[in-house]
Amino acid sequence: MPPRRAGLLAVVPARRVPRPMAFWAAAALLVLVLAASGVPSPLYRVYQERFDFSSGLLTVVFGIYAIALLVTLLVVGALSDHVGRRPVLVAGLLLQVAASVLFLAADGVGLLLAARVVQGLSVGALTGALGATLLDLQRSDRPLGPLVNSASPGFALALGAVGAGLAVEFLPAPTDWVFGALATLFALATGAALLLPESSPRLPGALASLRPRVHVPHAQRGAFLVALPCLLAMWALAGLYLSLGPSLAAGVFGIEDHLVGSLVIVAMQGMGAVGSVSMRAAAPHTAMLAGCLVFAAGVSGTIVSLATGSVALFFIAAAASGFGFGSAFLGAMATVTLGVPAGERGGLLSSIFIVGYLGFSVPAVVAGLTAGQVGLRPTAVVYGAAVIALALLAVAGLLRRRRTERAAADGQRAGPVAAGPRRAPQAGSSPAGPAASASSRARRSSGSRST
Repeated sequence: MPPRRAGLLAVVPARRVPRPMAFWAAAALLVLVLAASGVPSPLYRVYQERFDFSSGLLTVVFGIYAIALLVTLLVVGALSDHVGRRPVLVAGLLLQVAASVLFLAADGVGLLLAARVVQGLSVGALTGALGATLLDLQRSDRPLGPLVNSASPGFALALGAVGAGLAVEFLPAPTDWVFGALATLFALATGAALLLPESSPRLPGALASLRPRVHVPHAQRGAFLVALPCLLAMWALAGLYLSLGPSLAAGVFGIEDHLVGSLVIVAMQGMGAVGSVSMRAAAPHTAMLAGCLVFAAGVSGTIVSLATGSVALFFIAAAASGFGFGSAFLGAMATVTLGVPAGERGGLLSSIFIVGYLGFSVPAVVAGLTAGQVGLRPTAVVYGAAVIALALLAVAGLLRRRRTERAAADGQRAGPVAAGPRRAPQAGSSPAGPAASASSRARRSSGSRST
């Protein structure tokens, strides 16, 4: 029996899928996880009508998910750097199965909150581990990890939103269909994760890594600080659209149709994926700079649409904001992750998403509570002005960093001459500088020895 067991275990690694296929499998898992996290957004109004709760409680349901996600990122964000990626992936996918079952069983706000908590725990565990897996498995001559990490949120959230919107529109029991399908998909995905190759070395310190912290390697800290306001601005607007987008469409523009209301999420998040893909060949700082400027212009258009009541401008501005989100997030992701060692990728990716989900959750919850007091329209206008200010702050920080880098590069090219004032050539010295003068002295010395 022992030899047969050993032989069986020896066969398991041979059944792992090849690394190129594993890369795209990890990308598909990331899309599935993020799409599932976006599915409840179009269903919030269904639950609100079914369980009769306020807009304030709706954003609490939204916010508790993000809080659970953030806590998980802080605690287990770097765990896959120590125990390996695959164990964290399997555990996180099993939590997704449990969350889907809780959504199926929800008969009131209590189970709905529990389902969102479990879903937040799962996404928190999986986001950093899957993102790091993509960086591990990408080809050195074709580094697609940052692109997939930045394009996946927009594409996946749009996919989840439109899928749930179609279910609400055309299926008799949309929540049963949606979460029954998700429970099945995640059960299958758990089995697929077992076939992925382990892509990270196992480092000591797994228990110590569970101490809550934001881990940014020293070499990446400057870039991280420059990207910080960009990440906050982009994800804050995404949080507003995912929590209150359909409510804005209904309350401000009179769009009561669930499917049409969910299209505002699709407009923003779908164009986020387009922005990432279309700017993939640009330098990271160019993608981030252009994205922040387009984002600011798009949000400005949203504010104008809220003031004028223009539905067309509202959707166009959401699409422009989404394009800016995708481009800027791609640039920020590529800038921050440049050169990060394999053993620190999980922690760094988790730190990036901690910032993102803080911007995604806290402002949206505050906006939901404020909207109950002052109304959706003025709340959204102030919110939009705040994220524009953050995006422009990111532009200023990026330009300042570029000027500093150029000055440092110019100083290195100038060499030691730049260290002090230039002196007039002295007798016996060469006008070409110290090196030529030294060469001349060497030739004179050689000539005296030969005579």
